Amino acid sequence: MRLDEAVAGLVASGRRPVVLIDGGAGSGKTTLAQDLAATWPGPVQVVGLDELYPGWHGLASAAAAVPGLITGTGFTTWDWAGDRPGPWRALDPRVALVVEGCGALTPSSRPLAGLAVWLELDEQTRKQRALARDGAVFAAHWDEWAAQEADHWRADRPWELADVVLGPPGT
Repeated sequence: MRLDEAVAGLVASGRRPVVLIDGGAGSGKTTLAQDLAATWPGPVQVVGLDELYPGWHGLASAAAAVPGLITGTGFTTWDWAGDRPGPWRALDPRVALVVEGCGALTPSSRPLAGLAVWLELDEQTRKQRALARDGAVFAAHWDEWAAQEADHWRADRPWELADVVLGPPGT
């Protein structure tokens, strides 16, 4: 299934559109979410799990929070600079929602979404992209983050839950 067709079907369904985008660090999740939001036919809310991860060891915690994002009215953000909880961010449970981040797509979150997308990209390219984006801060945490991603992938197999699997650009 093509992504544009899947989105059109979701919007036409009459249900609240909820899209989950998962993949490894540097795979293009944020860019895809921004692109979807820019072309969405109406109001849409985008939540990046970077807003929820409680620090560098928080992938599982943020993944567990995704069902509540979908069904709730907001969430407490994470203040990365202060290494502590940040301000509340309200969400309108009637408005379309795109959630992107590693951990977005799990057996608990999938039934609550109308569309699930997995982004597939090799580790070397992802690492180059992520470190070009985030620099030395991410470089110091790459291995511990990659281990959490691997745990998520082993436990949840998000690509198997996806309606659409997108590979590297041009494939």
